[in-house]
Amino acid sequence: MGMPRILTPREIYERLDPYVIGQDRAKRAVAIAAYNHQKRLALKSRSGRSLVKKSNILLIGPTGSGKTHIARNLAGILDVPFTVVDATEYTEAGYYGKDVEVMVADLLMRANHDVHEAQRGIIFIDEVDKIARRSQGAKTGAGSRDIGGEGVQQAMLKLLEGREVFVPLNVTQHWSKHDFVPVDTSDILFVCAGTFSDLHGYMGERSVGFGRAAGPQRMKRIHHKELIEYGILAEFLGRLPVVVQLDELTADELLQVLTVPPDSIIREYTELLAADEIELEFTEGALREIVGYAVDKKVGARALRGLVEEVMSELMFEAPERSGETITVDAPWVARRLAGLDADLIVEH
Repeated sequence: MGMPRILTPREIYERLDPYVIGQDRAKRAVAIAAYNHQKRLALKSRSGRSLVKKSNILLIGPTGSGKTHIARNLAGILDVPFTVVDATEYTEAGYYGKDVEVMVADLLMRANHDVHEAQRGIIFIDEVDKIARRSQGAKTGAGSRDIGGEGVQQAMLKLLEGREVFVPLNVTQHWSKHDFVPVDTSDILFVCAGTFSDLHGYMGERSVGFGRAAGPQRMKRIHHKELIEYGILAEFLGRLPVVVQLDELTADELLQVLTVPPDSIIREYTELLAADEIELEFTEGALREIVGYAVDKKVGARALRGLVEEVMSELMFEAPERSGETITVDAPWVARRLAGLDADLIVEH
């Protein structure tokens, strides 16, 4: 199998763009990192080594700003295996919990146990801010963190920089000592992400309470020094040369997320109901009601699918009996369906 053609940063950006609304700086930075990653792989396949450093990425941004979404779409564009793992589920060796090698095992499973394929995949590690070591009592009262935070960062270092690790073939039985396979993590792209919510304020938000109604503020620039003070190890940060900050999505951007991408949730439901010969229409008021709820609860784009599913559940139940109708979903309908809803349950995928 020959090496796939290297996509330029512009090509990667243009393929990301229809699916990822807003976050222009983040899309550009990720496109450059992915381009360098491809170059590194190509140089290694030709000469057996490459001086180009790994372009592992750290994405910082609020809930629902598109961190996982960007990484998932990037993996699709590069046509490589992709897995999402949660940093808080891992422990340093010897503690109860998952060993970090299990995240590579997850990727191997996504690659249908093809080691060569897995070795060029992408691992998305969410919630890395939750494994920051905390010595000082933070201003927010979020004093000392979980026991193994620093140890987990140490354990992840070897994966991030790249070395051969033995991973269990059967993830559910990773404690049995047989059926391990060596996987080299040198060419796996790691995308780490976290909200770091108690670290960053937003520019212009000096007072608590009623800010300007102009919508989300741009995040102030976070520096390496602040991340190290937060509890991320300097060596860990050193393995993440590309640090990208994402802004909270505005109401208008969330409206676009609902309707614009080729795989948008509204298009999906329109198509689903068209199969039952129902013409589905959402009024702009209905869409703004859904977006307003996401903004109000500060859950961002992540919650939109769950919210639309909640709004549509009654209709989906009745759909086969309503064949041939045109159904319009309006603002009062949405408001009724979302009244009393628990936002936290919607955000949990």
